[in-house]
Amino acid sequence: MGDLIVVHPDFDGVWPFAADHFHALWPDAELIRPAHGNDRPVGEVVADAGHSDLAGSVTRLATLGMAVTVECLRKFGALEEATFQAAYGRGLDEACGTYLAEAGVAVYDHPSEGFWSQSVAEFGLALTLCGLRRIPQLHREIIDGLAPWDYEPPSGQGTPGARGQQFGDDPAFACGTLAGKRLRIVGAGNIASRYASFASMLGADVAAWDPYATEPGFHRAGARRVYHLDQLVSDAEVFAPMVPLTESTHGLVEAGHIDALPRGCLVVLVTRALICDMEAVRRRVLSDELSLAADVWDVEPLPLGDPLLGRHNVVHTPHNAGRTIDANRAWAEKLADQFKPR
Repeated sequence: MGDLIVVHPDFDGVWPFAADHFHALWPDAELIRPAHGNDRPVGEVVADAGHSDLAGSVTRLATLGMAVTVECLRKFGALEEATFQAAYGRGLDEACGTYLAEAGVAVYDHPSEGFWSQSVAEFGLALTLCGLRRIPQLHREIIDGLAPWDYEPPSGQGTPGARGQQFGDDPAFACGTLAGKRLRIVGAGNIASRYASFASMLGADVAAWDPYATEPGFHRAGARRVYHLDQLVSDAEVFAPMVPLTESTHGLVEAGHIDALPRGCLVVLVTRALICDMEAVRRRVLSDELSLAADVWDVEPLPLGDPLLGRHNVVHTPHNAGRTIDANRAWAEKLADQFKPR
């Protein structure tokens, strides 16, 4: 017996499809799930599973959400490769890391958060289209009344720039097709580059700012590189800040950048809201100067009385862009792929 996967139920609560997919990638592995409330370290859990000699024969180990101690690691004397994952990040303290390094065990971690980048990027595209076409608002309006079906202009007389037949967009904000729109993106990483490529394929004029990305990344994304953030915001019809939230990116998009966005611009938020000055975003959205399509917020959960909820110029979802069954599977695959082929 060379392969072992041990999964804590709390991990399944965060990544409910990942562990079983990992097992599908290692079909000959022993899979152990302790009972809810069993928080003992992995070595004790394995001993409790009725295999007193199991740990000593394991050469490849994956622990997901499990507590790990140096004492229990000593039981895995044949261990060659392993991954120790918490729900978010590595589930291993410094002492255990040192022990494993000295024992010559190869330990694998996620190289990036690329496992959910496709899910978030696609969701960002969906939010963009919903923001341009007011799809969620119209969906809600036809539940509550028949007015949206009335395509006749007021008094039956056509007026330039007013609503006409089968027109559900709001021309006070960026609307219509993504094709031809000036889409401006902060970031060119896992999520932003995919989102940019989707938009470019649909015909948008895409430009991006990212001082850390390499030139080939912009080419693959179909995005023109902009070297100054001030220039990026000056002509945006759709503005999408798409970088992870870190100490260096917190508040990266300042109030001055938000205020420089042209009136009517659609702001799309799918990574973290606090990369922006959200007070400025709120002020301009509530003043009907910008529209907003967001999956992430400055306060989560967004209170039911929040003034952004239900507005005609806001599309809102509850921070679930990255959580798909596909992201769960990619989470497992990007770890399993690092182990030596069998």
